[in-house]
Amino acid sequence: HSTSVHQIELNRLKRFACGYENIRHFSPPGSNQNVANLSPLLCSALTGPHLCYSFILFLFCCCVLGVSRLMDLLADSREVIRNDGLLLLQQLTKGNTAIQKIVAFENAFERLLEIITEEGSSDGGIVVEDCLLLLLNLLKNNSSNQNFFKEGSYIQKMKSWFEVGDDNSGWSAQKVTNLHLMLQLVRVMVSPVNAPGATASCQKAMFQCGLLQQLCTILMATGVPADILTETINTVSEVIRGSEVNQDYFASVNAPSNPPRPAIVVLLMSMVNERQPFVLRCAVLYCFQCFLYKNQKGQGEIVATLLPSTIDASSVSAGQLLCGGLFSADSLSNWCAAVALAHALQDNLTQKEQLLRVQLATSLGKPPVSLLQQCTNILSQGDKLERRGSRVQTKVGLLMLLCTWISNCPIAVMHFLHNQDNVPFLTGQISENLGEDERLVQGLCALLLGICIYYNDNSLENYTKEKLKQLIEKRIGKENFVEKLGFITKHELYSRAAQKPQPAFSAPEHMLFDHEFTKLIKELEGMITKAVLKSSEDEKKEEEVKKTLEQHDSIITQYKELIREQDCQITELKEQVASLSSQSETLQNTVTQQFSQIQQHRDQYNILKLKLGKDSHVNGLQPEERSQLREQLEELQRQNQLLQTQLTDRDSLITSLVRECVCVSGVCLQEVELLRAQLQSQSAEITELQREKQELLRAPDVQALLERKEVMEKELASASSTAAVMQTEKNQLQQELQESKKEQDDLLMLLADQDQKILSLKHRLKGLGETIEDEDDLDARDQSDDDDDDDDEEECDE
Repeated sequence: HSTSVHQIELNRLKRFACGYENIRHFSPPGSNQNVANLSPLLCSALTGPHLCYSFILFLFCCCVLGVSRLMDLLADSREVIRNDGLLLLQQLTKGNTAIQKIVAFENAFERLLEIITEEGSSDGGIVVEDCLLLLLNLLKNNSSNQNFFKEGSYIQKMKSWFEVGDDNSGWSAQKVTNLHLMLQLVRVMVSPVNAPGATASCQKAMFQCGLLQQLCTILMATGVPADILTETINTVSEVIRGSEVNQDYFASVNAPSNPPRPAIVVLLMSMVNERQPFVLRCAVLYCFQCFLYKNQKGQGEIVATLLPSTIDASSVSAGQLLCGGLFSADSLSNWCAAVALAHALQDNLTQKEQLLRVQLATSLGKPPVSLLQQCTNILSQGDKLERRGSRVQTKVGLLMLLCTWISNCPIAVMHFLHNQDNVPFLTGQISENLGEDERLVQGLCALLLGICIYYNDNSLENYTKEKLKQLIEKRIGKENFVEKLGFITKHELYSRAAQKPQPAFSAPEHMLFDHEFTKLIKELEGMITKAVLKSSEDEKKEEEVKKTLEQHDSIITQYKELIREQDCQITELKEQVASLSSQSETLQNTVTQQFSQIQQHRDQYNILKLKLGKDSHVNGLQPEERSQLREQLEELQRQNQLLQTQLTDRDSLITSLVRECVCVSGVCLQEVELLRAQLQSQSAEITELQREKQELLRAPDVQALLERKEVMEKELASASSTAAVMQTEKNQLQQELQESKKEQDDLLMLLADQDQKILSLKHRLKGLGETIEDEDDLDARDQSDDDDDDDDEEECDE
């Protein structure tokens, strides 16, 4: 037939396949049904002027012989029949899970992979494309076929598809199409929407067979077309997502440059480069997110490149690229860098605290500022950006980073509140009446302020939970605050981002939400709303009730532990009883055997005794032999006695253990009943506390209690003032004492100086020949004069 005629036949083939549901119940010729009972679609196909033999054969196989016979056509030596069979199977398997399973279990995977290899793999023609499309139909959203594909070791056979040479120039359009479909097949097997266990097993198989390594080779190769490179990045992303082994391998991949650079660094360079294609930048961001997904080790390595002790000025690091993108003039780079850095902090309290140490040099001559402060500075200066859309995208990215950073991290909340300008900026943004584009920014500012309330440890006196709530009520209004917070989830782009992890945006200005951040919003929105609307009295009462319930839970836990320990003791005693019972049975059997042996020896002895009575020498029995027999008999009697004693001891031990077990069981039962009574009593107490709480909330004398509390607070303030006055007087007395000590020290220093001067003058006089009496000489003269006076007095007395 001519080409046009063959095309007509193929079109009819597709028309038939699309209407297969209407004709699949057709019976073969010879049955009670006839051609008139066929659907109109089949009738028109059968009566057409250009119906070829192959098409008739397809109809016969599908309607009469079934899918199994149709699969046999894929092994037909005639390429026309084989190729048309591929086209028919493509149409039959679209959206029909039942037919997909039938085709898969008819050895379709094996045959299709053979055809792909025979046709040249990625270098093949349209037939390879048809085979790949059929494989996609069989595997996509079909967990049964995916498991069959993995268990059949077909993943290992895919590795050869991705072997590319050094020269990658001049790729044909068909090769690009084929390789694109092959990458999609890999992604189908490790898609995030699959069951986690199935995805993990496929990821493991791809690493073990070297498929991941082959994909990374394409990733770092030169001359690869842009769309293939983008799809390869997306494929590698999902192969490593959540797999620790694959993530570690990807972290070790280096680009073939001089000097070698990590693949992560090379990819981040493309992400923050505004000249790169938009889809490529989105793919790199997705790859970075997948690398950090459930990878605390990788998160630590990224944050470490920002810390002062690990910065290497001689090379570009991932942290430096992220900071550069965060503060560049390109709003898309701002957003991508902020989201990437937020993923380095996701569910990782340690790295959130470590990132607080990062200091940035903003300009020469000015002191460095923290990364946290620089982010808030850019937020407050956002009005200086040129384009309105760019301003919103940058603000949204930075606010998502800050919300992720300080959530569930009281230390980061304290650092954020420590800057006096942050809270006024947030309240100002929330309270303003802005346009539609700025509503999302208002909602994110409300979320950030709500996180500061919910995770506040009250370490800053000016920004405690209560004072922040009073500030919201005074400047914004609680209802208005909750309304602004709800702007986030009502945004049209929020639901798109929440559907799947991969960033899929039609235009750069639509990049506003991150998938993981939508999870954080869903988790925090209700808790923040409840925390803001709740009064301080309700919080205090709830905390008291919570503490009481925790105490009761602790007591109940202790009782449960006690019951568990006693159950273990009872089990051990039962095991001991069972063991002793087994030993007793063994001993009983031994005693029985001994009794039997003794009886045999007794019978032998009696027989010998009768023989000895007749003739002591009958059968050559000597007196020595008789004495030996007597000794054996006595030994057996002693053994019997010993066994009887052991058996008696065992029986008494078993009896005592059984008695103890019964006693312990009784005691345990009594204790269990007592614990149950206590648990019921405590449950009643908890109910009573909850009832008292409700009554307190409705009681009329709450105002009196509050007034009494204010009086006591005033008395406490007065006492504190008196103590402060006394402390002041004490400080004054201590100061006067210190001044007196200082004057005394000055006098001593002055006297020492005078003595030094006198001594110096004496030395000068002696040098001039003057006679100077030292203090020692004067003391000696005084002593001699006193002695002379004493002698004169004695003479006078005589």
